[in-house]
Amino acid sequence: MLDLLTAAASAEPPPFWVQILPFVGMALIFWFLIIRPQMKRQKEHQAKVAGIKKGDKVVTAGGLVGKVIKVDDHYADLELGQGVRVKAVKNTIGDIIPPGGEAAND
Repeated sequence: MLDLLTAAASAEPPPFWVQILPFVGMALIFWFLIIRPQMKRQKEHQAKVAGIKKGDKVVTAGGLVGKVIKVDDHYADLELGQGVRVKAVKNTIGDIIPPGGEAAND
C-alpha cells in the first residue's frame, strides 16, 4: 500500500501544453459560437447603413419609422410624418424597409 502512495506522489505532472489544451479548446468554441457570428452581423449592419439613400424607408433602433430625406457621413434626416423631421445618427438605424414590404423581424 505504501509503495502505491509513493508511486503516485512521484508521478510527473503532464506537460504544460496538455494542461493548457482545454482552455484553448474553450476559446475556439467561444470564438466560433459567439464572437464570429456577432462580427458577421455587425459587418452586415454597417454595409446596410452605408447603403442608405434618399427615399428609403427605415426603422430606427428606437422603433421610429421614417423616410430618408437627406444623408451625410454620420447623420440621416428622416421624415416621420407630414412636417415632422428629425436628424438621426446613421448607426442607430436598425433596418431598411424594402419597397412595398414590411421591416424584417430581426
